[in-house]
Amino acid sequence: MIKTPSHFVRPQLWFEDVSVGQELGPLRKTVTTRQLVMYAGASGDFVPIHYDKDKAAEAGHQKVIVHGALKSAFVAELVTGWAGETGRLLELSVQYRGVDYVDDTLTCRGRVTAVGRQGAQGRVDMEVWVENGHGMVSTPGKATVALPVRAEIPGG
Repeated sequence: MIKTPSHFVRPQLWFEDVSVGQELGPLRKTVTTRQLVMYAGASGDFVPIHYDKDKAAEAGHQKVIVHGALKSAFVAELVTGWAGETGRLLELSVQYRGVDYVDDTLTCRGRVTAVGRQGAQGRVDMEVWVENGHGMVSTPGKATVALPVRAEIPGG
């Protein structure tokens, strides 16, 4: 039997435990050039400003810039980690409003904006965002998750 290390086991988040105003995060990521090259290989996004400092400088950037879709993936990690194993990410949208650079620490955060029931599941809406090391929000967005409801689980 394969055991999951205890630091990866998250207690289940139940719909009844969530309230408007509740905060998510922070989830911090310091992006390296190596990570950007690996992401380029995985995603097929080989635009040189994401891994070549000279091309980034030619385009007017002070450093190599972080892929927007990678920042979106970080936000998805924040939300799905918060929702737990039986929570489901239903919707995620973000807007790329600012450039983030390699070696900066990006912080993903969120805040619950609405809770409600839809059938046998709880739905939670939230605003989510990425801040750079200067506290500027570069990537605002919204997410919706489905969470289990205790009353719907036998013995719950």
